[in-house]
Amino acid sequence: MVQRPENHWKKSATWWPRMLWFVGFAALLYVALVVAMVVMERHFIFLPSRYDAAAFMPPAPAPQSRYPELEDVWLTAADGTRIHGWFCQPAVARPGGGHVPIETGMTLLWLHGNAGHIAARYGIIALFMDIPVNVFIIDYRGYGQSEGQPTEAGVYLDAAAAWQYLTEDRGIAGDRIVIFGKSLGGGPATELASKVEAAGLILQSTFTSIPDLATACYPFIPKFVVRSQMSSIDRIGAIACPKMIVHGPADEIIPYRMGRKLFDAASEPKTFYEVPDAGHNDTFAVGGVAYVAAVRAFIAGCTPE
Repeated sequence: MVQRPENHWKKSATWWPRMLWFVGFAALLYVALVVAMVVMERHFIFLPSRYDAAAFMPPAPAPQSRYPELEDVWLTAADGTRIHGWFCQPAVARPGGGHVPIETGMTLLWLHGNAGHIAARYGIIALFMDIPVNVFIIDYRGYGQSEGQPTEAGVYLDAAAAWQYLTEDRGIAGDRIVIFGKSLGGGPATELASKVEAAGLILQSTFTSIPDLATACYPFIPKFVVRSQMSSIDRIGAIACPKMIVHGPADEIIPYRMGRKLFDAASEPKTFYEVPDAGHNDTFAVGGVAYVAAVRAFIAGCTPE
């Protein structure tokens, strides 16, 4: 049966309003989603948690093993925010109690990732005692026992306060400090290294920039709406000290290609250390002895004669 033209027109006339309504609703939903993510941006980037300092008890070291002797440190950032950290010195546990300090001429300034706090990283700190190297690790504002709320500008101030403490309060020369940034910590680590004269810079499992990472995780988010930057890719080329980029191809959070892009953009001297089969949060465990040896070799190469 042949359809009459006027009936076809009537059906088209009812179909178009429905389509326009659907497109308008989808566009409104998309805008609402983008606006919500922009408003909640800080909560996507920073995942701070607290811990009870009185309840935290480091595990007892086995006799003759190396472990970190912890010293509580309180800093005041340039905006007045109080920041907490640990200065960790390598030591050997004596049978029956006590310890023997291990002398080391280098210090690692550790800027950690976006979740947890320094107490959750005690076991990893212990790995670096085998290098041996002093480790100074801080909790950003809002993390652990530190005051305030984290922001991009704020964590930059926290990193600067940590550097100031090491160089001024403890009198450690800049060429004896290696800056270490893991994941989110790569942003403040690179920013700090662009302003000071450090012995070296290690970036592990980190991103090129926050907008790049945002679009990698959420392709529907346009870069121009992301306010936080942490654009390490724009800073690393001007950093003169030796650089070590560490990344695992199996990283499920920050794409491996970002580590390679940072390495390509970095100026010499530089080295790339790949940890096969390592995801985002198990690089230390998967890398094991070989990983520690690679970090030891890099730090040794940064040590002044």
